[in-house]
Amino acid sequence: MYLSKTEAAVLPTTLVGTPGRAPQATGRRRVWPLLGPAFVAAVAYVDPGNFATNFSGGAAFGYTLLWVIVAANLMAMLIQSLTAKLGLATGRDLATNCREQLPRPVTRGLWLQAEAVAIATDLAEIVGGAVALNLLFGVPLPAGGLITAVVAFVLLAAQSRGHRPFERVITGLLLVIGLGFGYTLVGSGVDVGGLAGGLVPSFAGPDSLVLAAGILGATVMPHVIYVHSALTPGRYGDVVTAGRSAEGRRRLLRAQRLDVLLAMGLAGLVNAAMLVIAAQLFTGGGDAGSLEGVHAGLGDQLGAGASLAFALALLASGFASSSVGTHAGQVVMAGFLRRHIPVLARRLITLAPALLVLLLGGDPTTALVWSQVVLSFGIPFALVPLLWLTSRRDLMGGWVNRRVTTVAGAVVAALIIGLNGHLLLGFVLG
Repeated sequence: MYLSKTEAAVLPTTLVGTPGRAPQATGRRRVWPLLGPAFVAAVAYVDPGNFATNFSGGAAFGYTLLWVIVAANLMAMLIQSLTAKLGLATGRDLATNCREQLPRPVTRGLWLQAEAVAIATDLAEIVGGAVALNLLFGVPLPAGGLITAVVAFVLLAAQSRGHRPFERVITGLLLVIGLGFGYTLVGSGVDVGGLAGGLVPSFAGPDSLVLAAGILGATVMPHVIYVHSALTPGRYGDVVTAGRSAEGRRRLLRAQRLDVLLAMGLAGLVNAAMLVIAAQLFTGGGDAGSLEGVHAGLGDQLGAGASLAFALALLASGFASSSVGTHAGQVVMAGFLRRHIPVLARRLITLAPALLVLLLGGDPTTALVWSQVVLSFGIPFALVPLLWLTSRRDLMGGWVNRRVTTVAGAVVAALIIGLNGHLLLGFVLG
């Protein structure tokens, strides 16, 4: 249900805007200022885990798993639209809505799994940033992990000046990633026949199934399902007033959907470019078994410019996604438990496993791939409550899902759960 006038009055203006006033502008000037939250979320869709899974998938199976990236990106658009809408309709993030609507034991269980997801997420981001610093400057991996964590703090400091500066920094880093792979894709070329064949759903044995789960977990990131719902209320002005009318809801939904379409579309193109580059250059003998191997292989086949573009994109990905992941951890704890811990303490807790992997000399790329498989198992724990909440008219009012939207979301959830179940059964049976 919408926030009451009393509730709206006690909320900060950063959440609901100036009481009684909705943004008044026309045409593009009414829409473009509302864009931004989805671009913050989109960074998580091109984090270092995506580098590992997409390049591994393209090198091992060519274009075969391209359809997984396309399907995962379409799922991401639907899911991020739903979580953004939940924030718009209720003025509260997904974790807070879960705490208010679900029994306490269920809420605590969801919080615990969300923290496990945060650790897996941080592992990918810190390891990816460390590898990039090592490739660019020869920084030892453990030191690179610490530097990445420090940079995440610096980026988060932009939030103290409001949402817009943080969104601009993160969007800028997202564009760096996109430009890096756009440059490399031009050099590698595209096999049109292979591209078309890769859009047909198929697998190539159990190993491809593991990588498919990794690609899914790397693309549909559970933690940004939580964080996106926390970003939208404070970015869309007075949603309480503007959303009461059908026209107001349509305008806000149009802006939110455009935000998701542009941001997730860019992330999807970047992910597809990674797999295409790997399929073109590394299938059947190229060394793409590690991020270091991809960097060296790009240099050998396309020149120093391509290897530099790859390393810079990986660095931008590690820095940006690490800051978003830290913010997501704060949102999850505050929402589920109504508690805050210092950002430094949270960073140290989630940083420890990543530093342990780097200190013990574990293979960074293998760690990245398996961290994404863990994330795939975490998706249903965010998606199922999201579908339940957004399908409730008593909570959402005029923002409630259409029946077709709920059915589509249920199909997505069933597919993800089925893939995870099949993968788990395969491990149990050997």
